[in-house]
Amino acid sequence: MISVLGAGVAGLCCATALVEAGHRVELIDTGAPPVSRLAGGMLAPFCEGDGAPETVVTAGQASVDWWAARVPGVTRRGTLVVAPPRDSAELARFARATRGHVAVDPGTLEPDLAGRFARGLFFEAEAHLDPVAALAALRMALVETGVPVRDGPARGRIVDCTGIGAPLPDLRPVRGEMMELHAPDVALTRPLRLLHPRFACYLVPRGGGRYMLGATMVESGSTAGITARAMMELLSAAYTLHPALAEAEILTTGTGLRPSLPDNLPAIRHDAGRIHVNGMYRHGFLMAPVLATRLARMMTKEMQDAH
Repeated sequence: MISVLGAGVAGLCCATALVEAGHRVELIDTGAPPVSRLAGGMLAPFCEGDGAPETVVTAGQASVDWWAARVPGVTRRGTLVVAPPRDSAELARFARATRGHVAVDPGTLEPDLAGRFARGLFFEAEAHLDPVAALAALRMALVETGVPVRDGPARGRIVDCTGIGAPLPDLRPVRGEMMELHAPDVALTRPLRLLHPRFACYLVPRGGGRYMLGATMVESGSTAGITARAMMELLSAAYTLHPALAEAEILTTGTGLRPSLPDNLPAIRHDAGRIHVNGMYRHGFLMAPVLATRLARMMTKEMQDAH
């Protein structure tokens, strides 16, 4: 029996991969809402090349197919990156730092942006999903295959996917803040990234006129609500993307602490008799399937070697 601790994106992906590899699994869920529910849900390995190591770009490409094979609602419409004319140097820098894109007139892909931005970068191979719906679908699939989901002490070998609560000494929190908007008069069909020298942001369509707007990256362990500064900066960026977003209804705001290791790369670690899958940083939905697949292969090999 393998006890997977944590029912966020890392825990659910690990439990899924282990079950698919033929292992007996239980999922230990304390009931605390996972921080991954607040994610943008962007499966954007090529865009992550701006700041993330090549390993994220290369390994993360498999995640689009992984999610599409297991949950409904994976939308393959790519990512559109834009910048205001005054920040055209940011667009050129982003193009140099990444690959998998073509130069486009943003208005040809998103008619609502016609005349607002002269140039953009289109990453056709990328996708997005609704994190809350995807997590619920993975959980339901586990329950339907007979995986026990409960609170309480572990009964088997422990795979710890508890994020910032895990007992890893070099784990640090990186605070993120987001908003969900309702803007029925705005028609955008794919994730947009707005580049800015100080506060870049992204806007992800969620259907029904809803959009997720995020997300800040602050080296802080504060669990307080969204700050006025973050709200003003995010809404200012949204207005730059589309003035009609100034009339949007703010449905929800959220803050969460991303579990991050010193190199900002997710990792599988052995410590004090536990296997830790942690350090997702800003790459949870992109890299959790990658680490889960590695974990399942590793534990299968261990069992085979033991026999």
